[in-house]
Amino acid sequence: MAIRTATAEWKGDLPTGNGTFESASGAIGGAYSFQSRFTDEGGTNPEELIAAAQAACYSMQLSHMLAQAGTTAESVNTEAKVQILKVGDGFGITKIELHTVGRVPGIDEATFESTAQAAKQECLISKALGAVPEITVHAKLES
Repeated sequence: MAIRTATAEWKGDLPTGNGTFESASGAIGGAYSFQSRFTDEGGTNPEELIAAAQAACYSMQLSHMLAQAGTTAESVNTEAKVQILKVGDGFGITKIELHTVGRVPGIDEATFESTAQAAKQECLISKALGAVPEITVHAKLES
């Protein structure tokens, strides 16, 4: 199987330093700072990358499971919200919310909902993030 690679460099101390990251493919990369990570100032951060990975993996997994059950999705659109909060003396990712909307002809709401919940358990990124106390799915079937 494939090995995916990225690099990151941080310069300086935590509150005033800054960093950059880049994937080996060159498809993603950017600068980040304490402010972009722990405040609402804007800019990218590691948690945003986790959100992107979670949304992408989950959308693929749900689409796959729907197709395996005989109902191919026209589209699955997922937004992942990664919550980072102060925990003790540090910070922690305490919750990930997945909001997914599927356009899936020939499926009922209950089947879509149960498949959406099952996909969370099978998604490789969800499995990798097993230390996160709560990962929730809010699924909506769109006609």
